[in-house]
Amino acid sequence: MGFSNLIYLWTAILPLIVLIYYFFRKKYKDQPVSSTIFWDEVMQETKASPYLKHLQRNALLYLQLLALLLFVLALMNPFLKTSEIAGEQSIWIVDTSATMLVEEGELTTFERHKEEMISLANELSGRPVTIITTGEEPKVIVRQETEPSAIHKAINNLEVTYEKEQLTKAIDMAQAFIGDTSTSIYLFTDAVERGELPIESENIQWIVHGASEDLKNVAITRFAATATEENALALVQLKNETEEEQVTELNLLDEKGNVLVTEQLTLKAEEELTKTFDTLPLTSVLTVKIEVDDHYEADNTMMTLLGSDMSQIVIDQQMHQLVQKGFQALNTDVKIAPSDQLEAMKDVVVVTNQTELLGKTDSPLVLIGRNDEVAEEVNSLVDVSNDALFAFSSLEDVYVNSIYPAFDQFETIATIGEKPFIQRSARGDIVILADIQSTDWPLHPSFPLFLWGLQNEMVEGAQNLGTFSPNESRAVPLAAGEWSIYSGEDEYVSSIEGGSEFQAPIKPGVYSIRSNEEEKRFIVQLSPEERTIQEGTSFELGTIQNGGKEEETKQSFIQWLLIPILFLLVIEWEVQRRRGFAN
Repeated sequence: MGFSNLIYLWTAILPLIVLIYYFFRKKYKDQPVSSTIFWDEVMQETKASPYLKHLQRNALLYLQLLALLLFVLALMNPFLKTSEIAGEQSIWIVDTSATMLVEEGELTTFERHKEEMISLANELSGRPVTIITTGEEPKVIVRQETEPSAIHKAINNLEVTYEKEQLTKAIDMAQAFIGDTSTSIYLFTDAVERGELPIESENIQWIVHGASEDLKNVAITRFAATATEENALALVQLKNETEEEQVTELNLLDEKGNVLVTEQLTLKAEEELTKTFDTLPLTSVLTVKIEVDDHYEADNTMMTLLGSDMSQIVIDQQMHQLVQKGFQALNTDVKIAPSDQLEAMKDVVVVTNQTELLGKTDSPLVLIGRNDEVAEEVNSLVDVSNDALFAFSSLEDVYVNSIYPAFDQFETIATIGEKPFIQRSARGDIVILADIQSTDWPLHPSFPLFLWGLQNEMVEGAQNLGTFSPNESRAVPLAAGEWSIYSGEDEYVSSIEGGSEFQAPIKPGVYSIRSNEEEKRFIVQLSPEERTIQEGTSFELGTIQNGGKEEETKQSFIQWLLIPILFLLVIEWEVQRRRGFAN
């Protein structure tokens, strides 16, 4: 608070003059009288409330002093210093990923950020604001908006979408709105490295609002299961992200929510623990939950689908013996078939190197090597993505002598150098662009684990749609016609046309998709990046034309002083009227 007209401080002498006048006004002397018998009742009332009587006698003095003091204060023009957002415009990038649900006391990080945005919206002072949310496809919620009510409505409607944050894409979109305009970009996220923010322009200032520090989390990072003829086998991987020992209760549940296994686990500081559970009862959906005292609940649950019966695996008899023996060690229901009979196979998983079978058979296909191309020599290490296929198998130490050319339309999930090594087709076929005999892969523990994960994914894909990330778009094998998506609680979610691109729901959980004649299940699961939290970071980076600081404005409140002054004058006039102006 301050005063812009201190020159009028001299008017403070006015209330002093009034006070001095009351000190030297005419006073009355006490005069004894012959009889006071009738005054006793009046005197008793006066003694009972002396302060009220004093206020009544001096009300005019107090009213005049208070009115004059407020008048002097108004002459000096008092003001409050308020800060405003710097720059000619403001861009807000809002992280809507699952990690924004970390609890910070009574509020989540996302709810706290919304409160901060509402506070900032009151400081825009007419500056335009653009709000962008993160995700695979960043969205512009409002663009160059100056109306406070529209901005507040947009903030209140923001929701967590559980998608991977993809900050780079949102930042690239924000760059398109900047141009040559000085801009303050507010980034509402949990954590971001300074090096991830572009600061080439002198007209941009970054203000990062991160999560709180000292957050603790224990997460389920991996979960996979497979069914045999009589029971199910499950692998669970837990990670303690804190620097203290954590005790957690792990529960495995069937599709009806019945607890199959309960186990108390103790995780050391920053420990990663893998547990195996065998001889589990067969169930179509298997869920793992942990009960632990941490700040992030979304990563304490994970689900997987199991087929009610195992699809048969058929291996091309031309394939190397290592491939045949590898699958037979995992599953006794493996058959070897001649190459010319594979195209007619139905309801099986086919393992071959015949490229011409791609797209010709309805069965899921595992292509190991190619019979239509010549392999090229390579000399580099294998680099895998975060694909679920590599959940329990690491390929960093695998040596590969030569690889085949890649398929242009397929998704690459593992590379050697910059060349594709393992790919996935749009319908879910897996392609390994090398012959097993040209690698030392079978000598590594990752080989049977990879085959186990491969078998689990291919069998699941034959009976169900599989596992998706929140809001993920993917081509899936659905017959033509209308399909409806329902949640695990049998609530309608949306509808799609068969043959079109499938988009998964936002919230994690088990879903089913139905047509008139068929029903398939699928799971929406948090991506691996959303199953870990980082230490919160808040900072400012870069400068703009006004020095990179928030602009300060002086907001006068003289109008709020004039109203009580007028009110006091009215009361003073009424007191004078009741006493009589002659007195």
